[in-house]
Amino acid sequence: MTNSNQKVTHSLYPFKFQSILKPVLWGGSEISHFKGIEPVQEGIGESWEISGVKNNLSVVANGPLAGTTLEELIAEAKDTLVGKEVYQKFTNTFPLLIKFIDARDDLSIQVHPDDKLAGERHNSFGKTEMWYVIKAAPGAFLYSGFEQQITPEEYVERVENNTFTHTLKRYEVQEGDVFFLPAGRVHAIGTGCFIAEIQQTSDITYRIYDYNRKDAAGNSRELHTELAKDAIDYNVYDSYKTSYNKNINHPVKLASCPYFTTNLLEMEQEVSMTRSYADLDSFVIYICMGGKCTIKDDKGNVENIHQGESMLIPADTSSVTITPAESSKLLETFVTQS
Repeated sequence: MTNSNQKVTHSLYPFKFQSILKPVLWGGSEISHFKGIEPVQEGIGESWEISGVKNNLSVVANGPLAGTTLEELIAEAKDTLVGKEVYQKFTNTFPLLIKFIDARDDLSIQVHPDDKLAGERHNSFGKTEMWYVIKAAPGAFLYSGFEQQITPEEYVERVENNTFTHTLKRYEVQEGDVFFLPAGRVHAIGTGCFIAEIQQTSDITYRIYDYNRKDAAGNSRELHTELAKDAIDYNVYDSYKTSYNKNINHPVKLASCPYFTTNLLEMEQEVSMTRSYADLDSFVIYICMGGKCTIKDDKGNVENIHQGESMLIPADTSSVTITPAESSKLLETFVTQS
């Protein structure tokens, strides 16, 4: 790690990170195929692409600062890397977590607490997130929100009598589907879903229902029925799926909330981002959903990114030019300022 803060801040460039692969019982092989990992690794359920979660800190993979953890990088570069308001609020904690998730089996039904509840109970941030469906097997589905109104008391009863899933909104999904999941929204990923997830930096999850499955030792997984009871948003909404229109070579907004804004950028030609990145007062992350691109910033740094890779553009970057080598697709996300 460079000891001089000045040397670090003056050497900031687009950062790529080592993937943190998570082997789990329900994981498949889609992450390996998508990221081009050879030999193919079976049973990988998640790849944490950019993480500031304790004990799961991302490590820089490219350039002169390779080997530096994200936490160390922020501690040295501070607001130059993440933005003034971001650093004031989060100091050395990176505020977003970027993941790929491959579900070879149905995942448990969950809910996440909001900032207030997570702070009171766990001294943690809450967890608002979004999903972008990268690939879906025929018939793949997920749950998001309630289809019928229930009370907190009925919620407990339905978990106990195994009818809770009957209350949830079920969506069959396909590539490009988007779901925004504010804290409090009940949700679950079904078999055959391969998604990108953008979320607040938090690992607080309340498991509501797990289909009465047993582990290898014959034990049921722990449920957090009572904790979840106060965290759930019981309101019923018209739709839980995000609608958007494609606009090739232009950013299309998919989500905007107090924690992050995410755009889709599908490109067939070079794109120069016309807004000044400095005005964002935030880092920008690009997640490559398909193809490959060259990203050049206003400092003269040039980095390549291909399908399955993510890249962090420092907050002191004023502009970038993205040149696709072929038809390419990126998700762009940054911290929304108040």
